[in-house]
Amino acid sequence: MASSDFDGILLGMGNPLLDVSAVVDQEFLNKYDIKLNNAILAEDKHLPMYDEMSEKFTVEYIAGGATQNSIKVAQWMLQITGATSYMGSIGKDKYGEAMKKDATAAGVNVHYHEDESAGTGTCGVCVVGGERSLIANLSAANCYKVEHLKKPENWALVEKAKFYYIAGFFLTVSPESIQLVREHAAANNKVFTMNLSAPFICEFFKDVQVKCLPYMDYVFGNETEARTFSRVHGWETDDVEQIAIKISQLPKATGTYKRTTVITQGADPVVVAEDGKVKKYPVIPLPKEKLVDTNGAGDAFVGGFLSQLVHGKAIEECVRAGCYASNVVIQRSGCTYPEKPDFN
Repeated sequence: MASSDFDGILLGMGNPLLDVSAVVDQEFLNKYDIKLNNAILAEDKHLPMYDEMSEKFTVEYIAGGATQNSIKVAQWMLQITGATSYMGSIGKDKYGEAMKKDATAAGVNVHYHEDESAGTGTCGVCVVGGERSLIANLSAANCYKVEHLKKPENWALVEKAKFYYIAGFFLTVSPESIQLVREHAAANNKVFTMNLSAPFICEFFKDVQVKCLPYMDYVFGNETEARTFSRVHGWETDDVEQIAIKISQLPKATGTYKRTTVITQGADPVVVAEDGKVKKYPVIPLPKEKLVDTNGAGDAFVGGFLSQLVHGKAIEECVRAGCYASNVVIQRSGCTYPEKPDFN
């Protein structure tokens, strides 16, 4: 394929957030009732934690948001400017400007809605022993409206794309936008992918998630999310391989593509289910002392995976690229990467 064939081939939609990241301590986690390897929306009790983090710990500010991370990593792996596009809502403030600059420098074609009333969303990233917990204060990210998507210059990105990726987190913000995109994908035989994203999405946004499932050609998630999904659906199994198969066999809106479920398990093998069968792929081993933090590991896996999927590569190549990208990201702070990938 010529590089022009990749123009806007992959579109992501999600919640653009500025990561406020710090290595904290167990006392801090306890104070704010935070569990590691989890992702939640901030409640009132969490709001003072952002300031407290910057007073007590060394804080880094990194452009983030699950879908935006994945799209940036896919863009980095592809090394073809403008191969990816992204939509979401930011505030008209310095954080929003920094985010736009960061994403554009990464080569992503970003079409943000810029909200007049709310500040750019932030995500507290609390790291203890390399494990992360995410507490998102969506703010402007929560203000995305389907009207923005319907604008001709934005809908053009949907028309141009052949692959779509939306993290489950966006279900809490604009299910109407997701509906338009998934229906377009189904009607035009394009590939629609989503992520389970967090236990709370599977649990408290089950109904909107279930409406999207028939349209999902690829479902991503980690072992904790998969087990929560199983419990919420009354499946009575904690076996990740069985859960992956069951998700892949749920009804589909169209028969164009069979559904593939891809579940990561940290340092344990990646589970891939399709056609009622499971394959497991080992991840690249990493000595504990090289682990900086797991923030963005799952996002990077998806980005690497999608970078090969849009090339029409076999599933094992997609997984290999996902494992490569996440291995790079966990050796750095947040979802960041060197200038060029070293993936062949």
